[in-house]
Amino acid sequence: MLADPHSSLVTDHSSLILASSSPRRFEILSALGIPFEVEAADVDETLRPGEEAARAAARLAEAKARAIAARRPSRWILGADTLVVLGQAILGKPRDAEDAGRMLRLLAGREHRVVTGVALLREDAPARVLLEESRVRMAPITAEEVSWYVETGEPMDKAGAYAVQGLGSRFIEEIRGSYTNVMGLPARAVYRLMREAGDPSLARLALSCP
Repeated sequence: MLADPHSSLVTDHSSLILASSSPRRFEILSALGIPFEVEAADVDETLRPGEEAARAAARLAEAKARAIAARRPSRWILGADTLVVLGQAILGKPRDAEDAGRMLRLLAGREHRVVTGVALLREDAPARVLLEESRVRMAPITAEEVSWYVETGEPMDKAGAYAVQGLGSRFIEEIRGSYTNVMGLPARAVYRLMREAGDPSLARLALSCP
């Protein structure tokens, strides 16, 4: 269970703004002990024709951060976007229960990639963007298991239709790379961006304690 969201949020200008309403990203940033606020970004996440996953994740992460920076120009904004990739196919969030089942059947018994773009910017500073990739192997899943999992509702707002930290963890055989990346926000990438942004106050914020 997540902690009370208000317990980790602050409202002074020394804090970071997370441009996302994702509970997973909230949980990861809270665990790092970094003071932050949440402002969800309203960005069209439609992929462009032929757009490669890494380029799309980086573009959308920056777009989310810029959407918030436009109205909070003095603040550092953190944006992120996560995509699940099977072969050359990019799997976003399922449209409905039928689509969730389709994605799970595609992933079952196979290895896929999870690509996250993370962008840190302020309106008066260039965007800094990092990409993180992890590889995930999902176990074979029976039709009964697919139906059960879809009925829980958990797959519906997740890229690839599963949550590695939730009920879907029972189907994950192996992860190579960052676990927090598979959740939706690579912790190490966030820390690096904050330490390397060239702002001493932001670098100190990266070493905050809860």
